[in-house]
Amino acid sequence: MRWALVRISLAVTAMVVLAFAVPLGLVVREMAADRALGNAERQAAAIAPVLAITTDRAQLQRAVASTEAGADGRIAVHVPDQPGPAADGEEAADDAAAGDDGEAALTIGDRRASETDLRAALRYGRAVSLAVEGGTALLQPIAVDSGAIAVVEVFVPAADLASGVTTAWLVLAGVGVALVAGSVAVADRLGRRTVRPAEQLAAAARELGEGRLSVRVPEQGPAELRAAAEAFNAMARQVAGLLAGEREMAADLSHRLRTPLTVLRLNAASLGGGDAAEQTRQAVDQLEAEVDTIIRTAREQRSALAGPEGAEPAGDTDAAEVIRERMAFWSALAEDEGREASLAGVEEPVRVPVARADLVAVVDALLGNVFRHTPEGTAFAVDVHRGGSDTVIVLVSDAGEGIADPEEALRRGHGDGGTGSTGLGLDIVRRVAEATGGDVRIGASVLGGAEVRLWLNASGRPPATPGRSRRGARRRVGRG
Repeated sequence: MRWALVRISLAVTAMVVLAFAVPLGLVVREMAADRALGNAERQAAAIAPVLAITTDRAQLQRAVASTEAGADGRIAVHVPDQPGPAADGEEAADDAAAGDDGEAALTIGDRRASETDLRAALRYGRAVSLAVEGGTALLQPIAVDSGAIAVVEVFVPAADLASGVTTAWLVLAGVGVALVAGSVAVADRLGRRTVRPAEQLAAAARELGEGRLSVRVPEQGPAELRAAAEAFNAMARQVAGLLAGEREMAADLSHRLRTPLTVLRLNAASLGGGDAAEQTRQAVDQLEAEVDTIIRTAREQRSALAGPEGAEPAGDTDAAEVIRERMAFWSALAEDEGREASLAGVEEPVRVPVARADLVAVVDALLGNVFRHTPEGTAFAVDVHRGGSDTVIVLVSDAGEGIADPEEALRRGHGDGGTGSTGLGLDIVRRVAEATGGDVRIGASVLGGAEVRLWLNASGRPPATPGRSRRGARRRVGRG
């Protein structure tokens, strides 16, 4: 396409240059010839005053020699003898050239025109130019003092007729070549600007087809290509978003299997010895390993698809009702393990902008971590606190050994994982919190163990002061 534009520009510009340069070159040649003949007429006119007062050969020779053309031997004067008896018409003109007795006329200088040409000039009564050997002869009839008609002949060499024409043609050719080269350069630049977005769009389409869903096209170039780039980018974002959503759903669903797996593991541990109990525990371990593999694979693919755009769909869920329900689910296992569980802050509805399924996954992830990483008999508490009109704080505390490196736990929450952990549990918590404009932190609890503090922001503004919210929640845990 780029070279096609260049060829079109070359053809059009060449035709325009030829359409103007050829006629202009012919005009230049005609102007040079007219200039040379005009100069010859001035040279002939310089002899006219002398012929008007005398026909003396010596004086005429001096007059001819004083002119520029005469000095170069390019002027000849043809003066007739005294005319004979009067004659009419063409005969008078012939007698004026040959004399009344038929003798040859007086000629001063080198004559190049023939006798016939002289008679023709006398017959026309005006200047006549005719081609002769080596150039052009200008014949100018002039009246002499005796009443006869003399002819002044000025020779114009061919070089004078074409003086400056070659230079002018070379200049025109140079200007034409420069115009053609300039048009080709401009067309090439414009073609490159036009073709580059199309090439980028084609390359991005190939990369998208190869699975690189993060590819985007710069929205530049002509309006049509900008529209195509915008449509491509929108399509790529939509495809990446759909695939990321599928990976996210697969990871979340797989992680939710961890809750019943935790129950199965604890129940298997209580089976005691025996082959059946050992086989059950191995099956649970194998199933948990497979779930971890699914989570990791889905998360890696999701990370490859993740982009800066897109947000989790917001919901409107009663956090108090969800927490009561999940605490009822986990309370049976807590009773079997001899754990003391307390709940506070769920007496009234607490609305949060989170989908119910996501909030259930968050609560199960936090409670599952307590059961999984603390020994049996360890107490825990869940406290919900409403901090102002737009902040909800959920604290999950335990009386275990705590977390030695909270920052490392949060980094694992970004999906790096570690031995015996996919890192996805806290990542689900973080993602839900950040989707509302909140955050998640890990610290020491009033029970002596770890405390996971979840801030959910309903308005998108910065959450309430951490210290004040934390103190209020701890008092409720103590009362529970």
